[in-house]
Amino acid sequence: MAIFYDFFLLTAILFIATAIFNALLNHGEALDSNNPNRIILSFYLGAIIVFYFGWFWTHGGQTLGMKTWKMRLVSNHSQITAFNAISWKHVLIREATAMVSCLCLGLGFLWSLFDRKKRCWHDMTSDTALIDLR
Repeated sequence: MAIFYDFFLLTAILFIATAIFNALLNHGEALDSNNPNRIILSFYLGAIIVFYFGWFWTHGGQTLGMKTWKMRLVSNHSQITAFNAISWKHVLIREATAMVSCLCLGLGFLWSLFDRKKRCWHDMTSDTALIDLR
């Protein structure tokens, strides 16, 4: 449920970011399919998505959705202190793997149904774990 909560929050942020982008680079008009600014917009929105999750995960291990549903993302590295804080390296590996999982029709997410430790691909590759705080 936390991912759906974050999805709605992130969608609102992306709508606002797109409006700002269009106001600044396209005179307030929507981009048509031939506009070369579409590529710039794609990278801009992708960076916002990475920053949204990355900032929350590196500052407490919880997005707003995760706080609501009482979950936290932690690192499995034993040498890291501060409740096994997440680094930007973890964030980038985790998000890249999650993207690959989505491109594979969600197979990396479904993997958790068969994994003994209930891990998704992005948990395994980034050496992180989602813990329940309840």
